[in-house]
Amino acid sequence: MKTSQSLPLWSMFAPLAGWILIVVGGKDAAGWLILFLVAGLIGAVLAAVYHAEVVAHKVGEPFGTLVLALAVTLIEVALIVSLMLAGGQSTEGLARDTVFAAIMIILNGIVGICLLVGASRHGEQTFGLNGVAASMATLAAIAVLTLVLPNYTSSAAGPYYSNSQLAFIAIISVVLYGTFVLVQTVRHRDYFLPENAVADEDVHALPPGNKVAIGSALLLLVCLGAVVLLAKALAPALEIGLANAGAPKTVVGIVIAAIVLLPEGLAAVRAARANRLQTSLNLAIGSALASIGLTIPAVAMVSLTTGWAISLGLDIKSTVLLMLSFVVAAFSLSTGRTTVMQGMVHMVIFAVYLFTTIVP
Repeated sequence: MKTSQSLPLWSMFAPLAGWILIVVGGKDAAGWLILFLVAGLIGAVLAAVYHAEVVAHKVGEPFGTLVLALAVTLIEVALIVSLMLAGGQSTEGLARDTVFAAIMIILNGIVGICLLVGASRHGEQTFGLNGVAASMATLAAIAVLTLVLPNYTSSAAGPYYSNSQLAFIAIISVVLYGTFVLVQTVRHRDYFLPENAVADEDVHALPPGNKVAIGSALLLLVCLGAVVLLAKALAPALEIGLANAGAPKTVVGIVIAAIVLLPEGLAAVRAARANRLQTSLNLAIGSALASIGLTIPAVAMVSLTTGWAISLGLDIKSTVLLMLSFVVAAFSLSTGRTTVMQGMVHMVIFAVYLFTTIVP
């Protein structure tokens, strides 16, 4: 991405158009208006990607990837919490489905595409093992504690935590993610930086000026707000369409996760294509950590405040796929070098996840 001293007009008009659509038809979307809302959502997402990359280029690595990860997670948390408050107890599994979908999309879909795209263009790519190992260890711990352990505790029956357990796990999630951010940005920042300088115009281009960076930061917030409200406006039509098609409710979580991860996914693929795999992995795994490390505490607060129970434990099929994903990621990212083989394995697991969700 080339940055300049002025923002392109499309990046400013796209979120504005999204907000206009929200005001005009956000409350009663039907017919052709749904198509306009979808177009507005796509435009807002693409604008969010652009502005997040401008800010990331200004602050540098690894802070840049952290900015985008937190921005994407804010979308996810806002969307899940708003849908929970609107749907009440009937949405008790929404957070679990969305967080699990985010992990599978990131760990297999986005990482798989990045490895395939990067290796197809550059043959073999390298990255630093220390940063990826720290990220994967943290992600595995939070994922198992929040999505698997609830099935095996005895204070509350079924895939639920008791109130005290839920509060404790929420605190643990924040502590783990906070520690990871400290390591990534302060204590061991070098673990997350590319090992070798890449002769790429995106890396060596002059960073944007303060005025452009501040403008992009503000527009990023505008874009994220538009994405949340547009996705919320489209949610009823999505649920009706899935119900008419006979699709499981868990598909809603996949769609929500796919929408909110689209900005980060596009940015990660662009980085892999430019032979910056370290940045791609920082974006992908960092987003998964932010997703589960911040979303679970947020929905836990909603649950404890409203008294609604939230179902966190995964079923056996999903648990097997989650464990398989971590095992494969541990092997494929254990050498610091990747080829199309690793990318294909991750993509196959992602395809199995999607197929078995629709055809359980």
